[in-house]
Amino acid sequence: MSNKVAILTDSNSGITQAQSKEMGVTVIPMPFFIDGEQYFEDINLTQEEFYKKLQEDADISTSQPSVGELQEYFDKLLKDYDEIVFIPMSSGLSGTCQTATMLADEYDRKVHVVNNQRISVTQRQSVIDALNLAKKGYSALEIKEILEREKMESSIYITLDTLKYLKKGGRITPAAAAIGTVLRLNPVLQIQGEKLDAYAKARGKASAKKIMLKAMADDMEKRFADSFKKGRVHMEAAYAGNREEAEEWAEIVKEEYPQLDFHMDPLSLSVACHIGYGALAIACSVYLPEDK
Repeated sequence: MSNKVAILTDSNSGITQAQSKEMGVTVIPMPFFIDGEQYFEDINLTQEEFYKKLQEDADISTSQPSVGELQEYFDKLLKDYDEIVFIPMSSGLSGTCQTATMLADEYDRKVHVVNNQRISVTQRQSVIDALNLAKKGYSALEIKEILEREKMESSIYITLDTLKYLKKGGRITPAAAAIGTVLRLNPVLQIQGEKLDAYAKARGKASAKKIMLKAMADDMEKRFADSFKKGRVHMEAAYAGNREEAEEWAEIVKEEYPQLDFHMDPLSLSVACHIGYGALAIACSVYLPEDK
């Protein structure tokens, strides 16, 4: 008799509270402080409200679920399940993973925290992969090991409308931000594993989009060539508040990769907090070998 495995993630996965119920997963809402008041993504803070406050230059900072909150989720799920797989956002971008890993030690190997370095649409795909593995009878530990083994089999490129928020969060130097603003540069950043890295500088968004498409094409040709030939790659896109522009972007991406399945989500607000309104991303996640 295989164990009943619960899949737990956070709202950085882009999975909303409503979607989580349909999917059969649990989503911890990420906490925010806006002008000193605490909010929780998708509970008492909508995407629209968040961008309105961002435009008004409110003081916004991200936080992470407290040890007590994590404990509550673990305890509640273990009433109905034998084991938990928790998939938080990349440990390189938040401390949640580390906190949860320390806390898991107290649960006698019933809670397994996955450090698979993903965020947004790629993190969402890991959650779906974990669900499928659980349905096939894999244990929580096996699911954790598979997701961590495959963690680098994904890629994200993202372009921003403004460097203001990266500068505010200390993610780039004020001098680099000032130059970018003067030259009307749209940086293209990449997330490969641990952190957000500069990839290229583009003059204007049209040029940034071309750079991102070329970067993804290179990945398909080199890093993911075998999987790509077999059509075993999930193609993904994401955006920060700019839905109409994102829908046009989605069509471009789908035209480039008509043979691949496609999914787009708004970026989670904890990510948007650091990059601001108007970002666009292209991403991919390779199918798991177990996903036959």
